[in-house]
Amino acid sequence: MMIKSHLTPVLRLRTLPFTSPVVNLRALQPRHYATHHQTSSSKSEPEVKRRSVTPFNDTGSVPWSSLSILEKGARASQQTFNFGLVILGLTLTSGVLYVLYTEVFSPSSRTAYFNRAVDRIKADPRLIELLGDGKKIEAFGEETGNKWRRARPIASSEVTDRNGVQHMYINFNLKGPKGTGTAFVHLFKPVGGKQWEYKYFYVDVKGQQRIYLENTEAAAALAAKERSKTDGIKFLGIRW
Repeated sequence: MMIKSHLTPVLRLRTLPFTSPVVNLRALQPRHYATHHQTSSSKSEPEVKRRSVTPFNDTGSVPWSSLSILEKGARASQQTFNFGLVILGLTLTSGVLYVLYTEVFSPSSRTAYFNRAVDRIKADPRLIELLGDGKKIEAFGEETGNKWRRARPIASSEVTDRNGVQHMYINFNLKGPKGTGTAFVHLFKPVGGKQWEYKYFYVDVKGQQRIYLENTEAAAALAAKERSKTDGIKFLGIRW
């Protein structure tokens, strides 16, 4: 006899391990964003204290609108003083340039006439014979305690007479291989004239006769004498 067995299938359930989910609590928290809310109760930041502006420490870094009345006056005083210094410097510079031009560089200056006089002396045959080689003749001013010849001043002066005529006087010393001498120059500028004219220019050498390089009076007298010879005698309006 056959016995049928009924086998009931057995289901095996595999138990999986339980894992609790990890929740990020920080992510669930509400985020707060930083915003600047200006309220009446918020306190303003304290201003940085600056040094007061005076005429002696003002650098111009502080805006004009930030200055007090006294500080504005201090800045104005400083700027006025600086402007005055600029004007004074320009005035002094102009004065120095004017003096240099009139006394040294101008063709009608004393220095220019002195140099011309020296050149004429060195080229005059009469003075070369008395003083020596013209290239070795030295011209200098009055003797002083200073051994440097350049420090010897040239004696010169300018005067205006009562008629308004200007006069310039220059005198200096000469020294050559053969001897020494003294030069005298007298120039005059007529009223309204622009150029100096020679009245006389001569050199004195000890033991020798005076040598004239310019003599206006003598030249005028000689010219009048020569003219009288050529004109003849004039009598009753008739030249005989």
